[in-house]
Amino acid sequence: MDHAIRLKRLRFRSWHRGTKEADLMIGGFFDRHHQDWTPEQTDWFEALLEEQDVDIMAWAIGTQPCPPRWEGPMMQTMRDLDFVPIAK
Repeated sequence: MDHAIRLKRLRFRSWHRGTKEADLMIGGFFDRHHQDWTPEQTDWFEALLEEQDVDIMAWAIGTQPCPPRWEGPMMQTMRDLDFVPIAK
């Protein structure tokens, strides 16, 4: 699949999760970081999107232990939560 098309699909899937909270966390993470991802990191994110939103969010905010498959630099970046827009 063409890389640009793949990114468009990932952006859509990131921002259409089912809840506003998941959209902001997962979509915001994608928007902030995807341009710097290696192909392996893009693969990681694409696979992560197959997980349930409540699980992804729980792993990212630390309310549930993160499975070893997802633990690593990408999840740590997601945990930083510096990409979630906050209205002022």
